[in-house]
Amino acid sequence: MLDKLAAINERYLEVEKLISSSNAMHDMKLYIQLSKEYKDLEPIIKVYKEYRDLVGNIAEAKEVISNTDDPEMKEMAKTDLEINIPRKEEMDEKIRFLLIPKDPADSKNAVMEIRAGTGGDEASIFAGDLYRMYTAFAQSKGWRVELVDIADGTSGGYKEIIFNIIGEDVYGQLKFESGVHRVQRVPQTETQGRVHTSAATVIILPEAEEFDIEILPADIRKDTYCSSGPGGQSVNTTYS
Repeated sequence: MLDKLAAINERYLEVEKLISSSNAMHDMKLYIQLSKEYKDLEPIIKVYKEYRDLVGNIAEAKEVISNTDDPEMKEMAKTDLEINIPRKEEMDEKIRFLLIPKDPADSKNAVMEIRAGTGGDEASIFAGDLYRMYTAFAQSKGWRVELVDIADGTSGGYKEIIFNIIGEDVYGQLKFESGVHRVQRVPQTETQGRVHTSAATVIILPEAEEFDIEILPADIRKDTYCSSGPGGQSVNTTYS
């Protein structure tokens, strides 16, 4: 595992140099790409340095136990092993998790749509509750919410609401919220105290990247046709 982490550390140092190169300074797209890669590698490198020191301490303690005749030194080395070996096992698991390839879309902003499902007016109210819940969560994370489209319900809430959530790693943290959400409760519209089941659908998509499209004049074809139908001679002189 150390060899794999060492290779990642080499890439980290390489990216660090590339960010400050003249090429990156004059190419904003390259600079943003390198900055993102550098930021993604930072948590792994932080753990790698700690893990490397820990493995070194374990190896040193084992060497002391094997090569020294001093009972006190041996006892200290055994104590170090008792502490550090469980720590190494924990860090092994943490590193395996960090080395799982990330979805490139995880770092993007998200577009969220909430639609009222079965349950009538109560479903619209539930959709409104979900919107307020996600908005409050976004605010707690320091994200920004921008409303795109809204269709109000007849008794409060929303039949449909679409909004953007803008911030760091938004899509990665919210993508598993997609699906049908259900609630069982006594609705505000219920006069006899009966429990109803209502549902709302949540759709989450990563924000699409902007890109330029170049259409060459040679790729454009313009067709014109004579008009048809009643109109006398004008149908032969009008083109569209």
